[in-house]
Amino acid sequence: MREGAELLVEAGQLYEVPPGHDAWVVGEEPWITIDWEPSTAFARTEGGGFDRVLPTLLVTDIVDSTARAVELGDGKWRDLLAPHDQTVRAVLDRFRGREVTTTGDGFVAMFDGAERAIHAAEEIGRAASDIGLQVRAAVHTGEIELEGGNVRGAAMHIAARIVDLAEPGQVYASWATRELLAGSSIGFTDRGLRNLKGLPEARRVYLVEQPG
Repeated sequence: MREGAELLVEAGQLYEVPPGHDAWVVGEEPWITIDWEPSTAFARTEGGGFDRVLPTLLVTDIVDSTARAVELGDGKWRDLLAPHDQTVRAVLDRFRGREVTTTGDGFVAMFDGAERAIHAAEEIGRAASDIGLQVRAAVHTGEIELEGGNVRGAAMHIAARIVDLAEPGQVYASWATRELLAGSSIGFTDRGLRNLKGLPEARRVYLVEQPG
């Protein structure tokens, strides 16, 4: 993998190999596999130029990642990041999310449903805790612009600003996502009006209540 992790896959195993890897066959026997791939049709451009879509964005962030990296050292930190990245990608697959980019200590992804984005955020937080990491997350619904594989728009920046408000283990949702999920089984706690850099006025944000 890009981060330096290695995996030896042997006969009869079911495995996941996320993007950003190199691979080769060890030995002389033919290598035969059956591949499963997630849907890549959501928010895909039809050709050249720009497309605008209205997804729900999920931004995750490993809390105190710099301090942990210094504490563990580069090698051990890479070994900890590898299962984190693998788990996040598996959760995105499960909830029909599309990975947009990685930030080194987090992910940006988009979904065609706000509820699935929130459930994915909660699942990522639980899975990260199991391997000794604390993750915070933000979910925001807004229009973005696609050009090939690039994603642009104010919604991306808003989601990144909101995740900075969350505490370890918390999922925050924007006013827009909260309105979309009015009447759903997901609980929200009003965290008041917050000034988000780049917006002309304060906007209301919500803490997603953890299921009992």
